[in-house]
Amino acid sequence: MPEPPPLPRRQLGYFRWFQCFRVGVAVPLPTVGASASQSSAEPEQPQKSATVSHEMSGLNWKPFVYGGLASIVAEFGTFPVDLTKTRLQVQGQSIDVRFKEIKYRGMFHALFRIYKEEGVLALYSGIAPALLRQASYGTIKIGIYQSLKRLFVERLEDETLLINMICGVVSGVISSAIANPTDVLKIRMQAQGSLFQGSMIGSFIDIYQQEGARGLWRGVVPTAQRAAIVVGVELPVYDITKKHLILSGVMGDTILTHFVSSFTCGLAGALASNPVDVVRTRMMNQRAIVGHVDLYKGTLDGILKMWKHEGFFALYKGFWPNWLRLGPWNIIFFITYEQLKRLQI
Repeated sequence: MPEPPPLPRRQLGYFRWFQCFRVGVAVPLPTVGASASQSSAEPEQPQKSATVSHEMSGLNWKPFVYGGLASIVAEFGTFPVDLTKTRLQVQGQSIDVRFKEIKYRGMFHALFRIYKEEGVLALYSGIAPALLRQASYGTIKIGIYQSLKRLFVERLEDETLLINMICGVVSGVISSAIANPTDVLKIRMQAQGSLFQGSMIGSFIDIYQQEGARGLWRGVVPTAQRAAIVVGVELPVYDITKKHLILSGVMGDTILTHFVSSFTCGLAGALASNPVDVVRTRMMNQRAIVGHVDLYKGTLDGILKMWKHEGFFALYKGFWPNWLRLGPWNIIFFITYEQLKRLQI
């Protein structure tokens, strides 16, 4: 069969411009005034570039899908601890009479009392929007983070802490802002427990009708700030810890390495994010109702008011359940994610 005629010069130029926008593929652009001999000397370049581009495009979807799946698994496994963290953070507010009473003395006391008074299902109050949140937030977060890293550097060995932190902050802000409505509903369902009425979809509609679109994105600024801190700390710490453990020869690329790296990044993320997390939780639990004044107008305002009325350590309310959640959450997430990466798909 005779070979098809080569692409005209103008079409070949369009093809190369299109290929250069494929992530991770470096394709030389045709220069003005190139000789005919140069054009004829590179007939296989478009085919080679297309092959490499096809391979890279086959990899691009994996961080998004694997990140979302691993996030859902980790969220379900650690949700009761997250619920106790929310209950501990919203209680004892001297300027909000609804949550003035201190009912829980700690994480284990909260778990036991919620189970005893409200039943085992109360420990999973808000699980539906939480899983929906991870399906969106986790998918976008990991996908953007991994994609941005490959835009900065091509090889894993060339990654630095600064580059990974920048990628983490950007991916955390974008993903958390998009998923904010699910976070609002999750926190309100967790705070009210068995007293919460209505379905997930109906609750979204009620919030929109009573509070408008701003109600669904209530607390989006501290949420984005917290996500920037958490993702900007956790993912880079995990990557750098794993990288040094492997390159130093201390450990191989094993589950134990993933366990140590994820445990470390969970502790770092909890220490860095807890003050913002407390303010974010309280802001999302506020209601935009006639006659009801917002107690916290922003992250800084919330931190200062809590420090003034409840003391400095109020900023670290729920730290232990926060860490005990972030630790197991990251362990489950990264081990699941690393195993998904090894699938031959």
